[in-house]
Amino acid sequence: MRVRSFALLLAVVAVVAVAQNPPPGRQPQSSRGDTSSTFQDGKKITVDYGRPYKRNRKIMGDLVPYGQIWRTGANAATAFSTDANLLVGGTRVPAGKYTLYTLPSEGIWKLIINKQTGQWGTQYDASQDLARIDLQKKALPQLVDQFTISFELRGPKATTMRLVWDDTSLSVNIDEQ
Repeated sequence: MRVRSFALLLAVVAVVAVAQNPPPGRQPQSSRGDTSSTFQDGKKITVDYGRPYKRNRKIMGDLVPYGQIWRTGANAATAFSTDANLLVGGTRVPAGKYTLYTLPSEGIWKLIINKQTGQWGTQYDASQDLARIDLQKKALPQLVDQFTISFELRGPKATTMRLVWDDTSLSVNIDEQ
C-alpha cells in the first residue's frame, strides 16, 4: 500500500512539474500578468490580467473577434484598480476597483471600464459599464507573441496604458485628478 501511495505521489508531482515548466518549444496557453503605474504622489494604478499567447493563431478579427466584447486577456476578467481619481482618455473614473473589457474593431477600439468585479472573463454585464473610451490604435512593425498590458509615465501625474498583441498596439492616456 505504501509503495502504491508513493508512486501516486510521484506521478502527481511529475504532472505538476510539467504543467508549471513546459518542455522547450512548448508554451503555456496563458499566464497571469500584473502591471502598475505609480504617480509622483504615490497613488497607484494596477492591472491584473491573463496573458494568452498567439501560438500561430490569427488573433485580430478571429480569436479576438471584431464587433464583440473581449475580456481583454484570458481566463478571469481583467482587474483594474486605482487609488486616485483619474481622467482616462478624458473620461472621469473615480478611485476604486473595476474590470476592463474592450470592443475590438478594424477601426477604433473601445476600452470598457465596468463596475462589476471578481467575475470570470466572459461574464460581462453592459448595465455595469462606467465608461466606453476610444483607444488609439497602431500597427506594430513586428508580431508580439504574448498579450501584454504596460504603462509608460508621461509626467508626475500622467501615464499611458498600452495593450499590445499580435500586430496591434492600443493605448490610452491616463491623468491623475
